[in-house]
Amino acid sequence: MTAPEQRTDLLSGPFPGPHLALAPSPVIAGYSALPKALARPVIAIGNFDGVHRGHQAVIRTAHELARSLGRPAVVLTFEPHPRVFFAPTQPMVRITPAPLKAAVIQAFGADGVIEFAFDAPFASLTATQFIDDLLVSRYGASGVVVGHDFHFGKGREGSPAFLRERAREHHLPVEIVEPVADGQTPVSSSAIREALSVGDIATANHLLGYRWIVQSEVIHGDARGRTLGYPTANMRLDSENCLRHGIYAVRARIDGIIRDGVASFGRRPTFDDGAALFEVHLFDFSGDLYGKRPAIEFLAWLRPEMKFDNIDALITQMHQDSADARAIAARPRAQNGISLLG
Repeated sequence: MTAPEQRTDLLSGPFPGPHLALAPSPVIAGYSALPKALARPVIAIGNFDGVHRGHQAVIRTAHELARSLGRPAVVLTFEPHPRVFFAPTQPMVRITPAPLKAAVIQAFGADGVIEFAFDAPFASLTATQFIDDLLVSRYGASGVVVGHDFHFGKGREGSPAFLRERAREHHLPVEIVEPVADGQTPVSSSAIREALSVGDIATANHLLGYRWIVQSEVIHGDARGRTLGYPTANMRLDSENCLRHGIYAVRARIDGIIRDGVASFGRRPTFDDGAALFEVHLFDFSGDLYGKRPAIEFLAWLRPEMKFDNIDALITQMHQDSADARAIAARPRAQNGISLLG
């Protein structure tokens, strides 16, 4: 595999090639002081669920503005998603949980991530307070970058136009990034959620601009896969995920090594129809993964989850699934989309 482009010095050099770092910079809690290396940053603001191609345009614009000013680029984001705060009884499907989201944001060029708790005090800030007290006084922003539809402040009173006008009083440059479209359709988190919910990995990866990634701790299972000749690393995905139950071709990074595999996400209807579990079989791998948190990216959808009449029929299908996954993994790299694993 081609080695990822190396990140350059913090304040100079080209936009870095996307690469999910093994140890990204720590997330900075809202209102905390910035480390010296991130002083006077250009700040990109948004929720960035999925860090899709539209979000990447915002991050890239911030990166370029920051480099032109000799400053670092920082992303300011919120947890939980504002919809969870304003409508706590309505389900909120997440594409990328907070820790992984921060790592992906940094993979696409941000030098740091500030994460604000979206709670009642934060929601009560006026648009003017958000700009004057946070961006200017607290963080000493050198510039601000937002998407075209970004609204902020109590009652969503702040608009991109208001931000630009208020920032002018502080002599603060503001960039408003227009939507990124796929043909006539804007790239959006909702479109990606819909694609994942029906198992359309090709569309999800295309809209994301990289292969969708999950990450979770490997836990003990019932060891059934080992008895079937397909030992698996078992993980619980985030309860807010929207992935369709089924079989997928995947790729993982284990101790810095990229390995292909096949994965099942579902309730195992042939056996117990229990709680949903993500089970990954890595080809040509033997080792103890318990307690580790491997990053798993999705290459393709293979088939829906099925109930088999007997174990032999299941094993026969597992052989076919593995062959299909190997064939997909062997395709030219460009056909499988951009990888953040390396």
